[in-house]
Amino acid sequence: MENRLQSERYLRARRKVECIKGFYSNLLAYLIVIPLLAWINWRTSSFAWVLFPAMGWGLGLAMHGLRAYGYDLILGRDWEERMIRKYMSEDSF
Repeated sequence: MENRLQSERYLRARRKVECIKGFYSNLLAYLIVIPLLAWINWRTSSFAWVLFPAMGWGLGLAMHGLRAYGYDLILGRDWEERMIRKYMSEDSF
């Protein structure tokens, strides 16, 4: 039993670390691509179209960061755990 709990804790920790790693990869890409798009926008057009991808990707990046660090605004922090416990306790499942 203890071994299984340790294994589950390890898998959850690994998923969390992978999510945080993914967030930092996404952040790095954002910090490289958005300035490049801004430079292209400045050189080619007087319309500030770069704001649209910057805001869209920025919103997605913010949501990714919140989820990576444990703040899931839509489903709640422990939604997955609650659902697993719910289904495990049901006899008909």
